Amino acid sequence: MTPSVGVVVPTRDRPHLLRRALRGIREQDYPGPVRVVVVFDQCDPDYLLATTAGVPVMVVANWRTPGLAGARNTGILALDSDLVAFCDDDDQWAPDKLSRQVAALGDGDFATCAIEVEYRDRRTPRLAGCDRVTVEQLARSRMAMLHSSSFLIRRTALTDSSRLGLVAEDAPGSQNEDWDLLFRAARRAPIVHVDQPLVRVLWGRTSHYAYEYATKISSLRWMMARHPEIHGCPPGAARVYGQLACWSAASGNRADAWRWTREAVRANWKEPRAAIALAALSRTVRVDQVLSALHRRGRGI
Repeated sequence: MTPSVGVVVPTRDRPHLLRRALRGIREQDYPGPVRVVVVFDQCDPDYLLATTAGVPVMVVANWRTPGLAGARNTGILALDSDLVAFCDDDDQWAPDKLSRQVAALGDGDFATCAIEVEYRDRRTPRLAGCDRVTVEQLARSRMAMLHSSSFLIRRTALTDSSRLGLVAEDAPGSQNEDWDLLFRAARRAPIVHVDQPLVRVLWGRTSHYAYEYATKISSLRWMMARHPEIHGCPPGAARVYGQLACWSAASGNRADAWRWTREAVRANWKEPRAAIALAALSRTVRVDQVLSALHRRGRGI
């Protein structure tokens, strides 16, 4: 029997992008039942989007913790489908996204796929180079191609705290909650990955879920505290320390920037983010300038 799929789309005051995301979901070639729950977070719901025709769309307000994590959990709990997929309101699925992932998932609990980053007028594919993702890989690298809009998860795993559990709502600013969910899933079994860019991720627009540097710093420290595997992997620890150094430099906290730069170099002297932080500390470049240049290549700090 073809499993049913419920798609959770969190949104906040971006009606044009939301309709584009919904169009991509409606155009799936998946033969099984698909339904959508649009979760309006910290804004008034547009109930005119609700429909029972074609791919049914349910509209709800986020009744849990304000932010992306709470909005996703609201959607998960509003569904009764076999599988749950996430799609952010500024992303777009390829027509065969669900059919290819469901086929690859089999009896597993968690599947991802590669992405295509769209930044201004440039599109860059981001591939993982593998068909399974382990805890060791996630500790070494954030693996940005495993974007939350690529997640396909068995719903019973999400609603059972003894298996995977819901999205962590205590993540500062709802940041890195997707990396945390990947870690938790990979501890149980390697994550199934379809290494084709089946999701187009839009970068370069203001996101309601992109927060200030202090929140970026808090969320990274939250991850380090929850997942000791990052500490145990010198390249992975150096990457996070380098990010902390960059965000500290960007926020004007020079003392912390120097401290995290030293930690990054101590863990891995080749870590490029340490060089970025040093350049920012010497006022040779600004972190936001480097970030913009990296975005053009489909990368981030």
